[in-house]
Formats: sequence, C-alpha cells, structure tokens
Amino acid sequence: MNGRGRRLNAQINIVPYIDVMLVLLVIFMITAPLLTPGVTVNLPQASAKPLKNDQNHPITLSVDAKGRYYMDIGSHTQQPVSDKQVEALTAAALRRRPHAPVLVRGDKNVPYGRMIHAMVLLQRAGAPHVGLITKSPPSNQNGKH
Repeated sequence: MNGRGRRLNAQINIVPYIDVMLVLLVIFMITAPLLTPGVTVNLPQASAKPLKNDQNHPITLSVDAKGRYYMDIGSHTQQPVSDKQVEALTAAALRRRPHAPVLVRGDKNVPYGRMIHAMVLLQRAGAPHVGLITKSPPSNQNGKH
C-alpha cells in the first residue's frame, strides 16, 4: 500500500449536540416562567445584625401607617413634616454631622412607594446611604421554624 488509499476523518459530528441543546432550550423556556412566582413578604421583620453602637446618633425618618413623615430632629418630633421639611432638616443635620447614619423606620402597612419616596427625599438632602430599621422576628421557644 502506498498510504493514499485510506484517509482518517478528523471531524467531529456536532448534529447530536445541536439536538441536545435545542431540547434543553425548550425545557428552560417552559420552566423559566414557573420559577418566578409572586411571593408575599413581610419586610419589617428581619434577622439582621444590629448596627454598631458608635458616637454618631442616627438621623431617623419615621413613616406611620398613613404615610406621614416624622423626623427625630428639632423640637416638634411628634408632629408630621412635609417633603420639603424632611429635606431641609436632613440637610441641616448632615452639615453639622456629615458622617451620621441616616435611617428610615416605616410601619409595615406603609405602601412600598411611600418608603421609596422617603429614601429619595433623604438622598436629595445629601445622605449618601440610607438604611432601613426592622425588628427581629419573635424567637421560637421550641427551636422549630
């Protein structure tokens, strides 16, 4: 034999791989919408570590169940404040204490949009970071969840 009669075929047949990929694509297209159900969440309760107790007293904006804002700054902390007052009071407090933490404490029945609006007001006033205050869930005595 002179070596020219048979040649080796060094190609990979990829047709079976394409078939497998198409089947997987169809499976993922069918199951993907089923994996994102709407879930009811109770955001005010969270198992989070408490903030470090440092010398900076936080600036706190509270939002009651009716969506009214209350600031812990000034002499009238028990009276609701307007959007402009929230910005003005926060900006003044941040000028005096630029590294003070800024927190929002909201009732669990407050609409989500109202909480976001409160955070936007605080950021407009100059707060670089805004945190949310939550309460810890009740501890279970039996150790069961």
